[in-house]
Amino acid sequence: MFKFDVCIIGGCGRVGLPLAIAFAGKGLQVAVYDLDKSRLQMVRSGVMPFAEKGCARLLKKVAGKNLTATDDPQDIGRARFVVVTIGTPVEEHLNPRFADMISFFDDIHRYLVEGQHIILRSTVYPGATENIRSYLKRKGAKVRLTFCPERIAEGRALEELAGLPQIVSGFDKKSVEEVSRLFRRLTGDIIVTEPVEAELAKLFTNNWRYIQFAVANQFYMLADRYNIDYYRIYHAMTYHYPRTQGLPRPGFAAGPCLFKDTMQLSAFSNNNYFLGHSAMLINEGLPNYIVDKLKMQCRGEGDDPGLKGRAVGILGMAFKAGSDDERDSLSFKLKKILEMSAGRVYCSDPYVKRDYFISAEKLVQLSDIIILATPHKVYRKLAIPEDKILVDIWNLYGKAGGEL
Repeated sequence: MFKFDVCIIGGCGRVGLPLAIAFAGKGLQVAVYDLDKSRLQMVRSGVMPFAEKGCARLLKKVAGKNLTATDDPQDIGRARFVVVTIGTPVEEHLNPRFADMISFFDDIHRYLVEGQHIILRSTVYPGATENIRSYLKRKGAKVRLTFCPERIAEGRALEELAGLPQIVSGFDKKSVEEVSRLFRRLTGDIIVTEPVEAELAKLFTNNWRYIQFAVANQFYMLADRYNIDYYRIYHAMTYHYPRTQGLPRPGFAAGPCLFKDTMQLSAFSNNNYFLGHSAMLINEGLPNYIVDKLKMQCRGEGDDPGLKGRAVGILGMAFKAGSDDERDSLSFKLKKILEMSAGRVYCSDPYVKRDYFISAEKLVQLSDIIILATPHKVYRKLAIPEDKILVDIWNLYGKAGGEL
């Protein structure tokens, strides 16, 4: 009845494409539906549009064979399973934009056919799956609907799709059985929940990580404000001591999920989610803290203009180490603050490309102050002269105390 086993909407994105490649690698006929023509052409040619470990090799094997890249919406109706991986942003008041999801289904419901199974893969506001189910019923769509949240860490998608348990949820036994069979192509470990439980499990997971980073960043700022070497404390706390092994190192906590999902949970709590609010203020405030500390450190006297007379270089503009993803990176927030506070601002990243970026070596040469914003491993080889001010929250260069 169906030409494709799976059609992934938003299939050229960082969530959709690795999943499509994984399913195709297991022999399924997969359609990658996207509106980004440049990315579609790359995928058709067997070229990954972004970095993701192991995907480039596997894509070359499946592209044009059992993986089809398409912008024809009719192909949505030609697939047994339709996986939705579109983004779910928050609006300017930090509330979920559920209307975007309804607008999306307004656009595609005409292509849905009886007997299809729709899988929501993106993180959604609690209760959204139920609301979409009601919407589809009103539209007369005779389809099944399940919510199966994406759980991968960017950069390790293929490894984690195979190695981590997959949460599945649905409104009836048949739907859960169907979607479980599909994901057992990738992993044998399936966890079945109710839809709202799965929605909250995803949000709680991302919030937990965001709060952990906030704890680390708050501890760092408390110590650093009094010029105490935080990494000596960190080493004392974590060395061979099991109860602190979950404490991450301080650094920018950013990306397209953690902040957004914390705000979704805040909206769900009627803005009574004080722990999440505090985490947001701490993590989003770290760039401001760095600049304020530099202003104090470079406070000018007499003719010295202070930070206004200094050149500052930002090493790393991706939102995390080893990635080429710049979405919601706090490095760009840091850049904006510095542009109002410093004399000149330079940026560099080995993976993210912008016309105004310069090489790391040139940045070190031109800058009086160097801020390691993203701890890419390639930066370990950089020689930072002793006369430069180095801000290394991550302790990549090991100049802070403690045996790391």
